Amino acid sequence: MALFGTDGVRGLANGPLTADLALSLAQATAVVLGQGRSADARRASGKRITAVVARDPRISGEFLASAVAAGLASSGVDVLDAGVLPTPSLAFLVADIDADFGVMVSASHNPAPDNGIKIFARGGVKLPDEVEQRIEFAVAGPKLLPTGADVGRIRRFADAEDRYVVHLLQSLPHRLEGLHVVLDCAHGAAAGVSPETFRDAGAQVTVIGADPDGLNINDGVGSTHLDHLAEQVLRVGADLGIAHDGDADRCLAVDAAGRTIDGDQIMAILAAAMQDRGVLRDDTLVATVMSNLGLHRAMDARGIRVVQTGVGDRYVLEAMNQNDYSLGGEQSGHVIMSDFATTGDGLLTGLHLMAEMARQNKTLAELASIMTVFPQVLVNVTGVDRTRVADPVVSAAVAEATAELGSSGRVLLRASGTEPLVRVMVEAEGIDDARRIADRLADVVRERLAL
Repeated sequence: MALFGTDGVRGLANGPLTADLALSLAQATAVVLGQGRSADARRASGKRITAVVARDPRISGEFLASAVAAGLASSGVDVLDAGVLPTPSLAFLVADIDADFGVMVSASHNPAPDNGIKIFARGGVKLPDEVEQRIEFAVAGPKLLPTGADVGRIRRFADAEDRYVVHLLQSLPHRLEGLHVVLDCAHGAAAGVSPETFRDAGAQVTVIGADPDGLNINDGVGSTHLDHLAEQVLRVGADLGIAHDGDADRCLAVDAAGRTIDGDQIMAILAAAMQDRGVLRDDTLVATVMSNLGLHRAMDARGIRVVQTGVGDRYVLEAMNQNDYSLGGEQSGHVIMSDFATTGDGLLTGLHLMAEMARQNKTLAELASIMTVFPQVLVNVTGVDRTRVADPVVSAAVAEATAELGSSGRVLLRASGTEPLVRVMVEAEGIDDARRIADRLADVVRERLAL
């Protein structure tokens, strides 16, 4: 069974994801990423192999991050422990100090009993599939077992948060004075750093979801639960609300009326603004196949090309890197601004979204009106074999639905890369048509792919 899914290794902590596995995975990572010409050159210059380790605040992260650090140090890797910080800060820090790699212990938007391990290569970039496969192979192989002075040391990364905050503030095209934002930190990794950063940028900040206790991460709060955020925005009369997920690599928003502004709308706003400022390279936005048809139409109206990828910000980033594009992301709120980040960054995205409100002196609703959102229905079908999504009867049903919608909608059916289910997504000009067709396809999937 493959260890790596769409975004790292993820599972129930002390279920499939044990301390033993975390240690073995760290040792295998040291074998694969701590070797090679660049590592040899570093050693030849008298430098030691170094990795940064961080985690979100869920309770199991304490023992899993300790196991990761132990596995790395036992393999001769010096570990800088950054503590509880967002995933994008880990990616930034790896690049900022020129570490050999980094390891983030987080299950992102998943509930507290789950956890995960994400690995970033030198430069703070996610691993390509072939490197993940090499690490999986190395888990069962020989380990690096240095002795004496050659074992690794584990030290606290004392100024990790400060480095990240300074980086975020320096990226802004405009300060945020005059704007009031409600921040929902999902009781997660952003709870400490996000409010501080938005205040330092000039915003008035009201904070919710910023009291992590190890068990309440994503529990009714954050980017997967926007109702509470919308209520707070209306209650305090804020200009907008911004929601992170557990590891803060996502950003979703609500406007002053409590209406949801999703990742597609945020990308549309940022793409148009970057085009106006001449920093949207090749007038191109990279988005996944899940992005709303309305995004494509809005971008086409402005002469902005949309390049599509598979689902997962790693695939968006690969397309961006291959062609030096400056903006990409997902409807779920993973937005990558490659001039400042190597992965989705919820804090960076939220700051730049607000900077455009301040720079253009417009409300979020006014900015979001650039795009008309097509009604979209997503049905998660559980209890099915996701490896058989190419079943001919299912494929025929998808083709029939696609023909029925024509140019006024679309259908997407895909197996989840992180959960045991199949996703059925339908867009149409009317919500009733979208729901009817999605339910029909979901019934076919249940019948044909039942376990």
